[in-house]
Amino acid sequence: MGRFIEGCDRHQKLLLPDCVDDYVGEDSPVRVIDVFIDELNLMALGFAGSASTGRPGYHPAMLLKLYLYGYLNRVQSSRRLEREAGRNVEVMWLTGKLAPDFKTIADFRRDNGEAIRAACRQFVLLCRRLGLIASGTVAVDGSRMKAVNTRDKNYTPGAIRRRMEQVDASIERYLSKLDTADRQEDEVAEMRVTRITERIDALRRQMRELHAME
Repeated sequence: MGRFIEGCDRHQKLLLPDCVDDYVGEDSPVRVIDVFIDELNLMALGFAGSASTGRPGYHPAMLLKLYLYGYLNRVQSSRRLEREAGRNVEVMWLTGKLAPDFKTIADFRRDNGEAIRAACRQFVLLCRRLGLIASGTVAVDGSRMKAVNTRDKNYTPGAIRRRMEQVDASIERYLSKLDTADRQEDEVAEMRVTRITERIDALRRQMRELHAME
């Protein structure tokens, strides 16, 4: 056959390993998440500090970055967040290649629910003010109408209150979906592992049969 561009050998040893930062674009939203949370006063928001005894736990900032990533990308279960932490390069960059298990992620949400809501609320409002989150598109006809102040620059007390209520409702829906998904996935996790293993075995058998037929 003709010549093709070839990928690298998966088992090739690298003398100078790639830097994780090389895989994350300069305009990636995870960079905004990283800076925002690093500038937060987590204790003032109500996040619990580290335990004085026992094995050290994960830093709240790292887990909060993982949650905020999930909130923006609609990753709606602790098990899915766990998987993203182990395979998504942007999440690896964001968490320093730490991959907490789903129970740790769920416990963090349970113990810091109000603080997570407060942090997400601040982040969304800040991004809207900076123009990092686009509003929905509204179409109108060609009629002439009096110009008014754009909604995104209208900071009356009523507008701010309504906007915060919308943000709070969105955050609450996300956390509720996480709780529901976690309960459902706990029940089917073991079944899923068994099913995937069976499918892999069946696929291998079919491939051997196809090769034999060929």
